[in-house]
Amino acid sequence: MARDRALEDVGVRAAMSAEERKTHRGRPVSVDGTQDVLGSWLTQHSRSRDSAYWLDRPVLVTGCTGILGSWLTIALVDAGAAVTGLIRDEVPFTHLRRSGYQDRIRVVRGDVTDYALVERALNEYEIDTIFHLAAQTIVPIANRAPLSAFETNIKGTWTVLEAARRSPKTECTIVASSDKAYGEHEDLPYTEDVPLRGCYPYDVSKACADRIARSYAVTYGMRVSVTRCANLYGGGDLNWSRLVPGTIRSVLRGRRPVIRSDGTLLRDYLYIPDAVDGYITLAEQMDIPDVQGEAFNFGLDDPKSVMDVVQAIIDVSDQPTLEPLVLGEAENEIQEQYLDSSKAREELGWAPEHSLHAGLRETLAWYREFLGHVNLQARES
Repeated sequence: MARDRALEDVGVRAAMSAEERKTHRGRPVSVDGTQDVLGSWLTQHSRSRDSAYWLDRPVLVTGCTGILGSWLTIALVDAGAAVTGLIRDEVPFTHLRRSGYQDRIRVVRGDVTDYALVERALNEYEIDTIFHLAAQTIVPIANRAPLSAFETNIKGTWTVLEAARRSPKTECTIVASSDKAYGEHEDLPYTEDVPLRGCYPYDVSKACADRIARSYAVTYGMRVSVTRCANLYGGGDLNWSRLVPGTIRSVLRGRRPVIRSDGTLLRDYLYIPDAVDGYITLAEQMDIPDVQGEAFNFGLDDPKSVMDVVQAIIDVSDQPTLEPLVLGEAENEIQEQYLDSSKAREELGWAPEHSLHAGLRETLAWYREFLGHVNLQARES
C-alpha cells in the first residue's frame, strides 16, 4: 500500500509510542523545550477535524520551511498525513526545524525547478496531494533580482504541475498565488474574477503561476486550485525586512519601529493559522467539480494601513510609548490592495478565527520566546 510505505521513514513520529505522540501533540514545543504558542493552536485545531481524511495520506509540501510551509506541514503531520517536504537551502532557524517537525517528515533536497527531482519525489513517495508553496516571496529581492523570482515562481510552478500530470498517483494540487497578482485596480476589494494585472516582478511571477495552474486544470482536467492570500503574518517569519516581524523585533528590544513607506499603504492581513485552515479546507474539498480549477481569496477582509498595523503591535506590547520612524522610501508599491473572501466563506465554509489584534498578540508572544532563546544562546556561547 502506498500510504503504508510512505510511513516507513518519518523519524520522530515513527519512533514515538502512541502515548508519547499523544502527549507531544497536546503540548507543541520548540527544540529547546519551551511551549509553542501558535503550535498549540494549530494542533488543537487539527484535532477538531475529521482525521480520517488525512490519516496516512501521502502529501508533498514544496517550500515547507517557509513561514506558511512550516505551519502547514506541522498541521498536516499532526492530522496524521505522511508528509514529504521539498527543501532547497538549509536554513538553521526555520520554524519547521526549530519545532522538531522537520525530523518527522521525509525530506527531498533540491530545487523546485528540477523536473527530474520533482517527478522522482512524486512517484517514489506515491504522492496523493501537493501543496505548492515554494517561491521567491520577498518583494524587494524580486525587484533587485527578478530572474530568480521568475525562475522559481513561474518555472517552478509548471515543473510541479507537469510532474503531477504525469504521476498516476497524484490526485490534486493546490498552487499558492498571491493577492499581489491582481495588480492595481480602482475598484476594490479584489474578487476572484478581477483581471490579474500585476506589473512588478513578484506580482507578474505570481500572476503567471496563477494562469499556468488554471491552464493545467482546464486543458488536462486536473484537480488544481489556486489560493490568493492576503499578507500573511505569524511566528516563524525571520525575514526582518517584513513589516510584522521587523516591527515586533524592534518593539521587543525597545527600539522605534521603522516604516519604509509613508505608512499609508492599505493592505489586508491574515494570521498564519487561519491561512493554514484555508489551505487544508480547500484541499479537503477538491473532489467537488465547482472547486476544481478555481481560485480562492483568503483574507480578513478588514484592510489596515501600515501605520495602523505598527500601532496595533505597539498596543499589544509592553512598550506603549514607542513612536514609529517613517522613512517614506518604499518603491514599486501599490497604494491600496485588499481582498473579498466571500467565495471561500460561501463555497468552502472557511472563515478566519482571529482578529488582527488577537493574531498579533499571539505572534508577539512567539517572537518574545524566540528572541529570548536566541539571546540566551548568544550569552552562553
